[in-house]
Amino acid sequence: MFTSFFITLYHVFLPISLPVIGGVLLKNFRDWDTRPLSTFSLYILSPALIFHTLLHAEITWTDVTSTFWFSILNLVALWALAELLSRMFGLGAPEKAGLTLVSTFTNCVNYGLPLVLLAFGQFGLDKASVYVIGQMIIVNTVGIFFAARSEFTVKNALLSVFRMPTIYAAVIALILRSSGIHLPEALDGGISMMAAGYSPIVLAILGAQMLRSKGDKAPWQSNVRKAFWAGLVVRLAAAPLLAWLILKALQVEGTLFPVLLILASMPTAVNAVILAEQFGASPQFVSRCILWTTAASMVILPIMIVMSS
Repeated sequence: MFTSFFITLYHVFLPISLPVIGGVLLKNFRDWDTRPLSTFSLYILSPALIFHTLLHAEITWTDVTSTFWFSILNLVALWALAELLSRMFGLGAPEKAGLTLVSTFTNCVNYGLPLVLLAFGQFGLDKASVYVIGQMIIVNTVGIFFAARSEFTVKNALLSVFRMPTIYAAVIALILRSSGIHLPEALDGGISMMAAGYSPIVLAILGAQMLRSKGDKAPWQSNVRKAFWAGLVVRLAAAPLLAWLILKALQVEGTLFPVLLILASMPTAVNAVILAEQFGASPQFVSRCILWTTAASMVILPIMIVMSS
């Protein structure tokens, strides 16, 4: 067990940590502005990765349906748990919205995809692609609803989904795959090259964003502190347990089981604090949940990978 744990740290988390550390150092010493590179990653690299993965992925219809039902059931279970804890602790509306974001949305793209690729190889990444696309849609629809119940409109949420180039990349890849059309070798190679650049760039951005999360030094109110600890417990303990139970109930087997388990157990998504800031969903504790769940994941996730492999 201990040997497998350290082997996983060395082969999976050491490669991931290097670009993260690079991002932290750039932010600390050069005050790195990640916005241009984040835009490049969102509109160029991420669509290239999803397009290339879906076009060549070894996935079955069973994988798609299992991933769909798992995503829905897991989302509902975590939302219900966040609602229950909010009532137990008497949280106000902003903290309740923030706790829901922390509980339900994980960093399955920036952190999860590189991790799955290193831990389970290309075959694991193929399985992960379906889940990740679903999460992108959920974050830009249900996520907006969670962040701003009173300001939510279905029209704006749907428009935000269709502004994402990744959705179009996925649709085109599925059309090409179903029609049996093959891309020219040079074009496919170029897209593959862009997809390969995704992991180190987004991990460096993640490192810079983690450092930025430490900036809020304002004193915490009691309800904010309660929401923070509740968020940590949900994301680090309850979320993996719920994911495991749902996967068992759905009788998911093979590589898809550990891939979905790991992706559902990732730390809080960086997008959560963006939504929290935009809609006043207590970004103070959301940002710190991102920092601490990401740091804790460096210990928890290797253990989960070893136990689920």
